[in-house]
Amino acid sequence: MTNRPIGEIVRHQKPHTLPASATVQQACSRMHEASIGAILVCEEERGLIGIFTGRDAVRVLAEATNPSTIILAEVMTRNPDTMRPGQTAIEALRRMRDGGFRHIPVVDESGVLHGVVSRGDFRGLEHDRLDEETGIWERIG
Repeated sequence: MTNRPIGEIVRHQKPHTLPASATVQQACSRMHEASIGAILVCEEERGLIGIFTGRDAVRVLAEATNPSTIILAEVMTRNPDTMRPGQTAIEALRRMRDGGFRHIPVVDESGVLHGVVSRGDFRGLEHDRLDEETGIWERIG
């Protein structure tokens, strides 16, 4: 079902967060331990301020910087796109496709962080629907 609210996907999720002062090494260790592809960067007073992903980690290593001395504030994606819990799976997949990313934090109207969705969280039907839509637009264009 492509109209499944993303709030259902993150309902039982405990988001993995770190402060902007954490190191890349700390973030990578947490991601490895939890088998996740992204850490949400949060500050108590401001809430979500960024996201750090496996792609970011690869970039840091490719630039030959030391992950134990680089802090997330220096390499995270600031103010990432977010979605509301009531938005649908297909909307999330469209946003990821259009934005060229794999993770979207889920934040409600009050700024409360509910979790993060990734492309892998969605069912085959939802991916099939996105592929179908993409094919239609390619034929029209």
